[in-house]
Amino acid sequence: MRADYLNYQRATTQCLIGAAVQGVLGLAFLVYGIRAGDHAMLTAGVLVSLGLIVWISLAILFDQHRRERIEAIEQEALTANQGASVFEETQDFRVAAKRLAFVEKFFIPSVSILLGVLLVSFGLWRFFQGQKLLDPSAFNAPTDRGWALSVSIGAAFVGFLFARYIAAMAKQGIWAPLRAGAAQAVLASLVGLCVAVGQFVDVYGTDAFLRYLQVVFPIAGVVLGVEVFLNFLLDLYRPRRAGEIRPAPFDSKLLSFVAAPDRIAQSVGELVNYQLGYDVSSTWLYRLLSRSLGTLALSALLVMWALSALTVVQPHQRGLVLRFGDLAREIGPGLHVKWPWPIETVEIPSYGERDARGVVTDFGRTTTTVRTLELATPSAATDRDTAVLWTHDYALGEVYYFVRPSTIDDKSSAKDRDSAWLNDLSLIAVEAPLRYAIRDVRKFDLLGHPTQRENILRGAARRAVVRVLKNYGIDDLLGPRRLEAQALIHSSIQKAFDELNPGPDGTPRGSGVEVLSVGLIGVHPHKSVAPNFEKVVQAQQGAEGLIDSARAEATRRLIFAAGDQALARELVEAIDAREDLPSGSPEAAQASEKIRDLLSRCDGRVATMLAEARGQRWTKHMGERARAMQYAGLIKSFESNPTLFRARMYMDALRDAMFESRVVITDDTVRLMQVDVNLEDKDMGTDIFQAPPSEGSN
Repeated sequence: MRADYLNYQRATTQCLIGAAVQGVLGLAFLVYGIRAGDHAMLTAGVLVSLGLIVWISLAILFDQHRRERIEAIEQEALTANQGASVFEETQDFRVAAKRLAFVEKFFIPSVSILLGVLLVSFGLWRFFQGQKLLDPSAFNAPTDRGWALSVSIGAAFVGFLFARYIAAMAKQGIWAPLRAGAAQAVLASLVGLCVAVGQFVDVYGTDAFLRYLQVVFPIAGVVLGVEVFLNFLLDLYRPRRAGEIRPAPFDSKLLSFVAAPDRIAQSVGELVNYQLGYDVSSTWLYRLLSRSLGTLALSALLVMWALSALTVVQPHQRGLVLRFGDLAREIGPGLHVKWPWPIETVEIPSYGERDARGVVTDFGRTTTTVRTLELATPSAATDRDTAVLWTHDYALGEVYYFVRPSTIDDKSSAKDRDSAWLNDLSLIAVEAPLRYAIRDVRKFDLLGHPTQRENILRGAARRAVVRVLKNYGIDDLLGPRRLEAQALIHSSIQKAFDELNPGPDGTPRGSGVEVLSVGLIGVHPHKSVAPNFEKVVQAQQGAEGLIDSARAEATRRLIFAAGDQALARELVEAIDAREDLPSGSPEAAQASEKIRDLLSRCDGRVATMLAEARGQRWTKHMGERARAMQYAGLIKSFESNPTLFRARMYMDALRDAMFESRVVITDDTVRLMQVDVNLEDKDMGTDIFQAPPSEGSN
């Protein structure tokens, strides 16, 4: 193809169209990523948008080629009209050629370095951010799956078609730089394809594909950036030939293979020929294989078709042999012979396993294992040593069932029950793990699609749970009737499973599932009412504490009073019985005698008080007797000598009256006596609360 300005102009136009397509695809990824909070789509949007740098650079490059060709044509025309001398004078005025040389030598490498830096830096930044989101608990599943599939599939389709179109143009020598643009278009296509595949895998399997795209896209950006740097370094040492169109450093060879897959076989053949040192395609073996390739391929297909008559069932599996789609027989583990495909096929039923979010994470084909279904609230994610309380928040939410209020009993009338149900409903959350095993593979396989069988079983089991729990009150399930309800739930679920899978005549064929056990654990009301329940428990514990304290105080006082609790209670009963008897009766006398006997046997405070009473009585008795005898002695003294008795009594009275009084004794010679009195209190340390001296002290 001639390197004229029209071809370069067409290439420039295609580059501008490519920039528009690249920008629209990148913008679509960015808008959805921001709207749905999708980390991987945001990364993909930026990587695709960076392709605008390549398209715009290519547009500038081809436009400079166009300008250089126009300038060359004008110069040739001018030279033809004016001669060679004019040409020599006008050579220095080829401005477009100089600009083209500048673009090829400096602008394209500089843009390549800039693109490489952006790819590597952005890829590393998003990689470290995406690493934190690889944990399933930290990963937020993208929303708007329909929009995600539309954007990704549309980008994959448009990007691949446009990349193939540009790659076909790049086969022409003058349009060879367009391979870099085709690589950027195919990058958008690959990104869209990966996102679409991840969405489909998330629907029918695990979300691991989408989670790891959060680090795969940044790694791809880093790899592409490193490739740009390697291309730049290799271009520095590549020998240059005149008139050669050199590829730009941002021309990715990795993406070019995807954009032009027909070049892969050619490149591999050339590589093999180069490594072996001769042309392999010219050997007799290669030509023989080329002539007999169809026969060999047909023979291989026949052998493969014959091998389809053999099938192997693993020890933990059971298979269903289908003859033209109809169930022929059921086979167990081992090697079996059947009619080749498509006459007979063997179906190993698959069983989808879902995680706590309800997403299918794995397709198992084991029929002998025990499976678990969570019919209500999942178990709380707490440490082994941490108690699970009613106030805990469950990470995946709680499932509540309606139960009877506590005020309804089985003997209430229907009117009272209806009124209570309308005015006083109770909600209760339970953990109800259901463990089951598959006993009939055929019935279980006819139950529904592999990803829906678990939902069918869960729905039937939950209906059975609701029917059982509505007949119990909240106090029954929190108290002693939980085991009774658990047994009824077990039988009700088994009955519900047996009524599934209706046949052509409407008769249930059963689900082929045996219920092994059903738990009813972690029963609790809504966490908002937990403080009220705690108040009741606290009040009960407080009442029990007061009663225990009162009993302890009563025991302490009885032991303190009588020395023995049983003896003290017997004494109290005897005193109470004595008070009910009339005074003077023989029964009262007997009761009093019993009380005296019990008092004599008591220790503690009663014995102390009795001993003190006896001592006080004896002291008072003997004191009064001593006073009586003293008075008798005074009478005898008076009768013996009344005068002396009176004088002594007088002197004793005078002594008592003058006790601690100052008495001055003088003789008759003193006529005028002056007494100096010092009223100063010399003994300041005297205790004012000191008792006065006893009688008789001097």
